[in-house]
Amino acid sequence: MTLSNDPRWLEFRRQMPIAGHWAFFDHAAVSPLPGPARDAIAAWLAEAAEQGGTAWAHWDRQVVKLRSSAAQLLGATTDEIALVRSTTDGVTLVAEGYPWQADDNLVVPADEFPTNQYPWMNLASRGVETRRVPTEHGQLDLNRLESACDSRTRIVALSWVGFLSGWRTDLKAAAEIAHRRGALLFVDAIQGLGAFPLDVRRTGIDFLAAGGQKWMLAPEGTGLFYVRRELLPKLRPLGIGAHSVIQGNDYTRIELSIKPTAARYEGGGPNMVGLIALGASLDLLIATGLPEIGQRILEITDDCCRRIEELGAKIVTQRDDPDHNSGIVTFELPDCDPLAVRKYGYTRKVALAQRAGKLRISPHAYMNDEDIDRLIETFREAKQLCRRS
Repeated sequence: MTLSNDPRWLEFRRQMPIAGHWAFFDHAAVSPLPGPARDAIAAWLAEAAEQGGTAWAHWDRQVVKLRSSAAQLLGATTDEIALVRSTTDGVTLVAEGYPWQADDNLVVPADEFPTNQYPWMNLASRGVETRRVPTEHGQLDLNRLESACDSRTRIVALSWVGFLSGWRTDLKAAAEIAHRRGALLFVDAIQGLGAFPLDVRRTGIDFLAAGGQKWMLAPEGTGLFYVRRELLPKLRPLGIGAHSVIQGNDYTRIELSIKPTAARYEGGGPNMVGLIALGASLDLLIATGLPEIGQRILEITDDCCRRIEELGAKIVTQRDDPDHNSGIVTFELPDCDPLAVRKYGYTRKVALAQRAGKLRISPHAYMNDEDIDRLIETFREAKQLCRRS
């Protein structure tokens, strides 16, 4: 297979400085920054050093634009978007803000990333049960998920894409199950947002959180939280500070008039430089086209799977249904220590991950045949080294 190199992908690749140095197959970990984000950071740095706080209003306008871009990305309104530091922050806003009562429960797949387990498990001291639903080879059976729900289930929390399995869940179907059971759906979207299109209205998602440092190509310490507008009154406001109130910058007017929007969660000083970079990255992804990016990622991972299998590798990620495929592929390279293979890849400027005793690749849409060739050659060389050791 030869990947299409139409102008869209050539331009996207040109915006990724990493492409001139590494074959970077690790976007499910911490992604490289695109050129526009790098340039936005450089501009902020110069302004912060040369103008200080006099440039704050200019930075704030960029953050306002980011909120609009985030709303566009999700099919939400700007009032439903909070700018947070991480996925964990978003999970916590729901876990600690929801009006739980003793004997309530929530349902979550058992193989979720710790971020989407510990905040819920921490509610045990308040009498809230966390029901962890087993998966089969990383595949979430929605019938099994529904069977775990009962009349005391308040929230169903799950990842859009599994960080180990790469399984992409049908969020619309999951939302229908949660709502049928009288519960709300929380989605950890960090392994899908920026790689695939998502419309929170069409899917029926109630809450969503995603850090920016993976598929959204932004710095760590940045992220998005979505809450359906009608549910804002249901959550107890957390992280309340000077910027959580309607009067905002009027610091002498002390009235607890909390904003009627998700911005109420942005109480303290913002991570201006990180958010400005996130805005630049989102604008690049939106301009390139999320549906097209998603299709391109599936083409790349399909090609990677085929060529990896030709080397004798066992693909662990289930790839039978394109609707559940994602940008994450986990596999085993027989007779090779995955950590040693990952380390060898670094010597060849090929970045990949090792998770749970398996190798994991996660390519973004700007990658091409040359990158895949380097990946396969690295595995071929690693296998030879394994045989000698």
